[in-house]
Amino acid sequence: MSHVRAKLAELGLELPIAAKPIAAYVPAVRTGNLVFTAGQLPLVDGKISLTGKVGGAVTVEQAKELAQICALNCLGAVATVADVDDIVKIVRVVGYVNGVAGFVNQPAVVNGVSELFLHIWGDVGKHARSAVGIAELPMDSPVEVELTVELRS
Repeated sequence: MSHVRAKLAELGLELPIAAKPIAAYVPAVRTGNLVFTAGQLPLVDGKISLTGKVGGAVTVEQAKELAQICALNCLGAVATVADVDDIVKIVRVVGYVNGVAGFVNQPAVVNGVSELFLHIWGDVGKHARSAVGIAELPMDSPVEVELTVELRS
């Protein structure tokens, strides 16, 4: 079992197969030793289990769990162009949080991503990050995440 899959299994998680894009783009692009993912929604079997705005119908804890699903989907997207065990650095995470007016706790939601990557990679999982509040997301998703990773040359 690969390192990444083993670490995910410790948490009762598994690496998903990348979702098919819902528009004219690809899940991930590799250039040199970097991979950039498209924004990933918290899709499981093609569906989002919980929709709506964070701070309204969706709690911060629920959104944090959805952000973790987005992170897994980002890794699935990376796997379309590279072996996830070749990741040597999580470079950047951008999390978009669909919150109610006045919601300002985006970092707590995006911590679902950061904590997962720290569990898998330790210090290599430390990354630059943006946690952005947004008025709406596709499919009424509470959260969307994109990822940039560095690969072994």
